[in-house]
Amino acid sequence: MSEASPITVDVVSDVMCPWCFIGKRRLEAALRSLPQLPVLVRWHPFQLDSTLPKTGKDRQQYLSDKFGGLERAKAFYSQIEAAGQDEQIDFAFDAIKLSPNTLDCHRLILWSRSDNLQDEVVELLFRAYFLQGEDLTRPETLVRISAEAGMQSDLVEQLLETETDLDKVQAQIAKAQESGVSGVPCFIIDGRFVLAGAEKAETIAAALLHAEETRTNPEAEFSG
Repeated sequence: MSEASPITVDVVSDVMCPWCFIGKRRLEAALRSLPQLPVLVRWHPFQLDSTLPKTGKDRQQYLSDKFGGLERAKAFYSQIEAAGQDEQIDFAFDAIKLSPNTLDCHRLILWSRSDNLQDEVVELLFRAYFLQGEDLTRPETLVRISAEAGMQSDLVEQLLETETDLDKVQAQIAKAQESGVSGVPCFIIDGRFVLAGAEKAETIAAALLHAEETRTNPEAEFSG
């Protein structure tokens, strides 16, 4: 194996998934614990709810419909808040007014890959939604995030007015589902090992080391 060839970690994720934000933090902790291991992280799209309209849905109504009442939703999210605290994520669920359709977010993440800015864009999207309660269906929100990440925001603004790569994102989501991904986050390590869910940093680190020790194909790649 060439020393320059990194272990790939393909993360299948949705921007409106709080466990995906937690999973990102745990992956980062795992990578910090293995500074000697070259790793390439790539983000792939998934939709927790593809039925959401392009303009999104009132958050309270969405939660009530999904969980059969707001009290049940609150109990569910209290567990996520506790897990977030462990990862220094101060979830502000009460600030979220709209549950978004995330296809445009995924288009932005796709476009950021050519600039090697996926991690920055994913981080800013998570922060905007979960910490600030921002409306991710608004083009101006995504344009601002693209600028903050270092992308060409004027180009992003133009692209968001079109359907450019919409079919590509939807095809990637369908491919992930066909390959067996039914929930997110899902980590595909070196194209060979799958960790489903926001596993602890130690578990992710152990999987990375195992992939390194058993590696035979430096070009292994998740095709989603």
